[in-house]
Amino acid sequence: MRSYVNRAPQDTRGTPVTYLGLIVVMLFSAFPVYWMFVIATSTDEAVSSIPPSVIPGGELMTNLNEVFTLQNVYFTASLINSFVVSSVITAATLFFCSLAGFAFAKLRFKGRNALMVVVILTLTVPSQLGVVALYILMGELGWNGTLLAVIAPGLVSAFGVFYMRQFIAHAVPDELVESARIDGALTMRVYWSIVVPAIRPALAVLGLLTFVMAWNDFQWPLITLNGTDFPTSMVALSDLASGNYVIYRRVLAGAFAATLPLIILLLIGGRQIVRGIMEGAVKS
Repeated sequence: MRSYVNRAPQDTRGTPVTYLGLIVVMLFSAFPVYWMFVIATSTDEAVSSIPPSVIPGGELMTNLNEVFTLQNVYFTASLINSFVVSSVITAATLFFCSLAGFAFAKLRFKGRNALMVVVILTLTVPSQLGVVALYILMGELGWNGTLLAVIAPGLVSAFGVFYMRQFIAHAVPDELVESARIDGALTMRVYWSIVVPAIRPALAVLGLLTFVMAWNDFQWPLITLNGTDFPTSMVALSDLASGNYVIYRRVLAGAFAATLPLIILLLIGGRQIVRGIMEGAVKS
């Protein structure tokens, strides 16, 4: 292990220019969300006014009530479906990816490196190339049109396996694993009692990213749930925006309702994301 005892402490404080740049970037990043909220709280006249209004109105509850009471969209059910799909995919991804990452990082078996290369290569294949084959497979299983078809393809991800493998390789010492085996611990006991507690920050990061990606997924749910009455939230938003005449205040009110859970989740777990990234960047 490197020694940093004699190294002079570095000044990590930012300059005023740095903070000014961060503020500008933050404002540009947050403006689309703010504009969505402005339109979601406005009337049709305010939406079409020139110059456009940048001050929120008082029609948010009215617009949300229209969204949730539309007979052909079923927005409440779509939010519940998105929550179920995202939660199941997140839980499965955390378990399978951490277990596979532990195997690639700490277990010795023939073909380990070659198999890891195959996992990484799958990241270079666009997901759109497998849509037809996936649709046929889900049809053979009789899952098309159900949430099972949306959940099954996302139970494990190549990125999650690679991320867990890299984190476990640096966060869990080989000596700790070997000492557990000497004490008689089986592989699953080592995983559950030693590996999982050590990688909680990484699990938090992967869990948040997976939940957000599963919640925002649009293409595959649109294909497999086409024609059903209870799609996911992103498909329901596309239904709100379809038709010859689009009511933008209603669409963006629905978008605000679908985005609010993610904003709350990121506010609660944002610190865990930073902590997990920082711990994963430290090399011993």
